[in-house]
This record gives sequence, structure tokens and C-alpha cells, in this order.
Amino acid sequence: MTASLVRLSLEPLGPHFGAEVHGLDLDRATDAEIEAVRATLVDRKVLFFRGQTLDVDGQIRLGRRIGELTASHPVVGGVDEDHPEVYALDSADNGFADVWHTDVTFMPRPPLGSILRAVTLPPTGGDTNWADSQLAYDSLSAPVRDLVDRLTAVHDGNREFGYYLAQRRGGKGSVWDGEVVTRLDPIEHPVVRVHPETGRKGIFVNPGFTSHIVGVSEAESRAILDLLYAHLTKPEHVVRHRWRAGDVAMWDNRSTAHYANRDYGDARRVMHRITLRGDRPFGP
Repeated sequence: MTASLVRLSLEPLGPHFGAEVHGLDLDRATDAEIEAVRATLVDRKVLFFRGQTLDVDGQIRLGRRIGELTASHPVVGGVDEDHPEVYALDSADNGFADVWHTDVTFMPRPPLGSILRAVTLPPTGGDTNWADSQLAYDSLSAPVRDLVDRLTAVHDGNREFGYYLAQRRGGKGSVWDGEVVTRLDPIEHPVVRVHPETGRKGIFVNPGFTSHIVGVSEAESRAILDLLYAHLTKPEHVVRHRWRAGDVAMWDNRSTAHYANRDYGDARRVMHRITLRGDRPFGP
């Protein structure tokens, strides 16, 4: 049986972007169902699964069925010694994500995708928002598309993780793409990324990690990036998920950006994330 023969029960969250998948137990899914999830992920870009019973081991098993897992993060270690693949976002340890970003774009090969599991949720708040970078690109005016198609941007992990690498990890991070991360050298990526599976173009800059555009003045870089950020995060390009216990979210890191609301005061929020190994971005 192939993925084309499996029909997932989807509740679309927008005309072209995001869906809730009903009636699928991720820990018991067949190979064909997992193939269908993988194909649907590319199409809908972010998927949500309610009422799951995954624990940390089940989350890792799921990830390995979908792709090749990376370390938890290039700089931040795993949740414990037995689970080096799991990145714990714990609000009690500054584990926030309240800046629009695409995961780990400051490495030469950012993750293909991410799988996020709710572990501890605040009584209210803590929603996560995802933006469709391909829909945002398509809705730019033609002259602006022509401009950004030709641009390259620098992504710099030192903006968020340089201090952590130096002070918390003693200058020795995780093994990423076969090498121990000892420094975060700025990396260049195209401003517009071509999706390797669909050929669609998407905006591939983000406020979290993009520092500037190559070959233009500082003022021009700021203006272009501000335009793209504002356009990317327009409400018509965004879906929002209100977390419940047992929820799992899965997204295509090559065609989305996301933002976690930090609106729950002193309450604790803990999420566990794993990432799938990706490829080097290429432009038009």
C-alpha cells in the first residue's frame, strides 16, 4: 500500500495552509499512514494531532519513521543523556520562542522539519503561530518578487545562542552534520528558498536569525527585511494553535516560520521538540 491509497481525515485550518489530522494514533500508525502524513506535511506545511499518548521515546520513534533525526540543537544539549535528540523548551529555563523564526537557519543545513509535543502547559496562553512562507511569497507584488529572488541573506546564530555556547556549554556544542559545534559562524542563504520537493518558492528570512542582506547598504537591508517580515506575518498567512494536553504539532521547516506566545506570566510551559535532518537551501 502506498501513501496515495491512504486518506487522512483532515480539518483544514485555512484554504491552503495548516490542518488538524483526526483519528490517527501516531504511536500506532501504519507505514502507509506515516507516508501519508509525510506527504500531507509538504502540502499543508503544518499539521496538528490531538489526543496523542506519546512519551519521549515515542516521539523519537515517530521522528525516525518520518526522517533522520538530528541532535536536539546545534548548541543546546538534549533533555537528558538517554535522549540527545530531544530539545526541551522550558519556560523555567528561559525556553521561550517569542520571536518569529525558522528553526536553526544559522547552520548550513537547517532541519527539514520539526515535531513538537506538549509536556506541561500553562492554564491559559502559550499558543503557537505558524506563517506560510510560500503563500507570503506568492502574494508579494511581481516587482518585489523579482528583487528578492536575486538576494542573499546572512543568518547568525550568535544573536540567540552565542552566549549559551560560550558560557553554558564551555564552547562545545552538539554534533551537527558530523562535526562538533564549537563556534557559530554566520552563514549565507538565499532570501527566497526553492522547496526541494515541490519547487515552490518561499521567503526564507526571519527576525530570529537573519542579520542582514548581502551587497546592499545597512539602511536598504533593514528596509527590505522589515518589509518581508511584515508581509510574512500578515494574518492571512498565519494559523494559530491553542495547545491541549496530548497535542503534537509537525511542520515543514523549509516553508514556514513560527512564534510562541509568551502570555502566561509565571506559569510553566514545557515543550519537547525533535528535528529532522535537512539539506542545504537553494534559491531560484
